[in-house]
Amino acid sequence: MRTITSSRTARAAAVALAASMTCVPVVSTAHAGPVAAPTAHLHGHVLDLPVRGGTVTVDTVSLRVTAHTRGRAVELSAPAATDLGRPGRATPVKGGARWSYPDRGLTVTARTERGRLLVTHTATGGTDSRLAWPVTGTDRTASAVQLPRGEGLSIPLADRFWNSSEAQLTDADLAMESALSLPLWGHTLGKGLGVGYLVPTDIGTSLRFTSERGRLRTTATHHFSRAEGTRAYTVAFALTDGSPVAPAADYRGWLKEHGQLGSLRDKIRQTPATGKLLGAFHAYLWGEARTAEGVRRLRALGVSRMWLGYDADDRPMDAAAVTAAKKAGYLVGPYDSFANGQDPKTADAPTSVWPDPVYPDFCVQGADGKPVPGFHDRGCYLSTEAFERAEPTRHHLANRTRAMTANGADSYFLDVDAAGELFRDHDPAHPMNRARDRANRLARMERLSAGDRLVLGSESAGGWANQVLAFDHGSGTPVADGLWQVQKDKEKWGGYAPANAPAVFFKPAELPAAVAKAMYDPAYRVPLYETALHDSLVNTERWELSYDKLPKQKTTRALLAMLYNTPLNVVLDGPSIEKRGAELAALQKYFAPLHRAAGTEPMTDFRTLTADRLVQRTEFGDGTLTVTANFGTSAHKGLPGGCVDARLRGDTEPRRLCPDAVDR
Repeated sequence: MRTITSSRTARAAAVALAASMTCVPVVSTAHAGPVAAPTAHLHGHVLDLPVRGGTVTVDTVSLRVTAHTRGRAVELSAPAATDLGRPGRATPVKGGARWSYPDRGLTVTARTERGRLLVTHTATGGTDSRLAWPVTGTDRTASAVQLPRGEGLSIPLADRFWNSSEAQLTDADLAMESALSLPLWGHTLGKGLGVGYLVPTDIGTSLRFTSERGRLRTTATHHFSRAEGTRAYTVAFALTDGSPVAPAADYRGWLKEHGQLGSLRDKIRQTPATGKLLGAFHAYLWGEARTAEGVRRLRALGVSRMWLGYDADDRPMDAAAVTAAKKAGYLVGPYDSFANGQDPKTADAPTSVWPDPVYPDFCVQGADGKPVPGFHDRGCYLSTEAFERAEPTRHHLANRTRAMTANGADSYFLDVDAAGELFRDHDPAHPMNRARDRANRLARMERLSAGDRLVLGSESAGGWANQVLAFDHGSGTPVADGLWQVQKDKEKWGGYAPANAPAVFFKPAELPAAVAKAMYDPAYRVPLYETALHDSLVNTERWELSYDKLPKQKTTRALLAMLYNTPLNVVLDGPSIEKRGAELAALQKYFAPLHRAAGTEPMTDFRTLTADRLVQRTEFGDGTLTVTANFGTSAHKGLPGGCVDARLRGDTEPRRLCPDAVDR
């Protein structure tokens, strides 16, 4: 009943999966199997459309959407929260119908495509406008909402914590292109039924959660803007089996159907060094760890695979250290950023220094005519359009990359390019909207990966960047807003001193209880990102949240990494190699054969095995790897609390890891 792999989709489409949050398989059949040509039925202001799993009804007056499936009627969207005015007369089109809202300056097309309901709104008026729709989680059977914050969450709608201000979820707008790792959300609608909402036009769309009578409700709002190029807004509805990963499985299907799903196997064929990611943990190096001797000490501990990165400061890894890393079988590369520019006379980072006239001529200009301040208000954000226009003749980016890899580095980490914070540039010398900004980022990342054959990573990669990256740092972390407040407390969190081991990365810290619960409570965690993209790129947590940074979450984070078949991300200096090296080696030794076998396989199954959702199981490929993690404190069928069992195809006994028992 695993329906993500294409070899099994047709068979799985015929199976009615009884899915819930407990003791059942939870992989969607939403995109599985062929679908007969749809026949729409338009009667007055009501449009009925066949979709995979049932029939949907769209009310053209209110935009209320209901579904009839398995003998049940459910509401997929309440009426729009925006006053639509009186609709024009609906007329049939191929596979659906079209109508308008003259007062709103919108034309709407609703049709069936590949078993989904697709509703597209197109702005026809001359002024910008907004539409708050769909309004979801309103059906009485709705029990949970799936949110792709980092790796992913599935939140019970009536959960007291998530309805409270402590969780910092409600009454804030989440920009879909930057605050979410995937352009979707979904709901479980009681036993065995759910719905996924996919927004391919994510730029200009935001999600807002509200708490109404102790239950979460979700509303999407789209901003129609001619200047931003966001005058079309599409939402795809898919009926699912109700699993918490079903919306991500549907997104994976959408990517495949549209030729937008990357393949890690293909990336390895294109750049063989990419294969070194399989079985590797990731580490940023400081101080003595950046030297050839530091690398040799790490290898002598038995660490067989690593991705090694280093900050682009005045002490990068030299050629001897890079050679030692390659000899050890490691990938090695610099951190860089093309996003920030500062006055060379006062710049606080080498990555912010560019040849004239990049700063200030390439600064992104806001609507007020002023440069948009850079990260932490340093310098300015640099325009991707300005770089793209200059690159054919000035080669700023190519020269930068050549200089950064002159030591022989075979990998590259490009900060923020894939993270989704996009800009509109009002400078008449290099104007761009956010869609153009994204296209520019994809183009330059493609040059680094396919052109320069570097094993490329970026920060918190959105799903839209999956084809150009081999790895990312950050999309494994479901960041709660409270984390940023915690990091501002330098006394507790640490600052950027000492230079050889900045406390911000090395000093152990404790998260406030609410932030820890929102980010790391395994009862809420689900692998949306891995369900969609596990075999496309390697995903890790944020690099400033190294494995040792949060002692209270170490066991949970280790279990999550093994369950999701994703690497741990650490920071190392000379003393930490001596102090923590044996622990790191033991964890990597356990992980390496699992990831080498399954890192290029899709995640084909995820299920919870207990009512409290603390015992979870994943499967990769067609039985290549099965992993069971017990996040609880009591044993489950012989698996102790705080331990994980993994079984590769052919194993007669499971391979067990209890992180607390590893030498710390």
